[in-house]
Amino acid sequence: MESNKKLLLSIVLSAAVSLIYSSFCPSTTCAQPNKIITVGAERTGLYLSLLKGKSVAVVANQTSMIKETHLVDSLLTLGVQVKKVFSPEHGFRGAYDAGAHVSNYKDKKTGLPIVSLYGDHNKPTVDDLAGVEVVVFDIQDVGVRFYTYISTMHYVMEACAENGITFLLLDRPNPNGFYVDGPVMEDEFVSFVGLHPVPLVHGMTMAEYAKMINGQGWLKGGVKCKIIHILCERYSHRDFYQLPVKPSPNLPNMTSVYLYPSLGLFEGTFISVGRGTDKPFQVIGHPKMENSNYTFKPKSVPGAKEPPFKGKTCHGHDLSKFGDLILKGYGKIYLYWLTGAYKDSPDKSKFFNSYFNRLAGNSTLKQQIIDQLTEDVIAASWKADIDKFKKIRKGYLLYPDFE
Repeated sequence: MESNKKLLLSIVLSAAVSLIYSSFCPSTTCAQPNKIITVGAERTGLYLSLLKGKSVAVVANQTSMIKETHLVDSLLTLGVQVKKVFSPEHGFRGAYDAGAHVSNYKDKKTGLPIVSLYGDHNKPTVDDLAGVEVVVFDIQDVGVRFYTYISTMHYVMEACAENGITFLLLDRPNPNGFYVDGPVMEDEFVSFVGLHPVPLVHGMTMAEYAKMINGQGWLKGGVKCKIIHILCERYSHRDFYQLPVKPSPNLPNMTSVYLYPSLGLFEGTFISVGRGTDKPFQVIGHPKMENSNYTFKPKSVPGAKEPPFKGKTCHGHDLSKFGDLILKGYGKIYLYWLTGAYKDSPDKSKFFNSYFNRLAGNSTLKQQIIDQLTEDVIAASWKADIDKFKKIRKGYLLYPDFE
């Protein structure tokens, strides 16, 4: 269709403009190239004394690494009394599908009990925390409201606050921490994929976000969690931090991480984002999408056992070449693919599913797309709420900001 051609042209032009912009953008306002950043977990000397002689639980997954050593292995080697491990969505080793049920089990390497904090057990119980004096939290987030690690953190903080347990957070950079954008979550649409009134991209590290949860009184009953945070060295929100470990099975590289805020909303539609391919969250498509320039066929793979349209040829677009170029210089959610896909949909009545409004955080965005408002008009409707949030956010920042 003609609109598909325009969509492709806009992608190419935007990539070129963004590349030029990023080449000349002043260093005081643009994200900086990756540099040597020391994450909180690596600064063992700052927190080991806080754990010696204590009964410790750890919230961790495959990203909880100190260079080549897992945090849990490091703590055990150093004589810390680790009693159990809590794991978020995707499990302790990060291999489970999105939304998959993960049962409790014993880790083969350490023999430690692994307690899943996902599904119908989001929050540690009194029994889970019996005898625990400190909970160590070390998980790499990607800075997007519907990525569930921040929800896991919320419930762990709440349980610690209710049981008088210290919450020791080992901070890590936010790979999408160089901008703030998107609709702000409304109370009506609160769920595990969005607990707080923040924009879709919040631009905060986990330590900053934890401070905000506490400071804004978002824990149940307004309880306050005793937080000790170990900050990253040499990090600022102008940095493009390169993740050393993929944060979940379907975010395998930095291109997917940069595209995720813009493509994650497609999970609330009938469009595939490439789960079950070697380019998850880097392609979009559907078996009936017309005038496409790319095809893919999802199959069962680790982390996506039953992907949408498994075994069917999907027609669509490969966005991987544009993800890194556009979004670093653009600094916003890129709506053109979403609005363009809706315009070209052969059956608009089936385009959205019931998940979309929870991901968006409101019912307004869906209606704006149905009404075929322009991307600029939609983005302008977020500005007042984003400006209000930025004022709140500023009070909790622990690192130099991008603006």
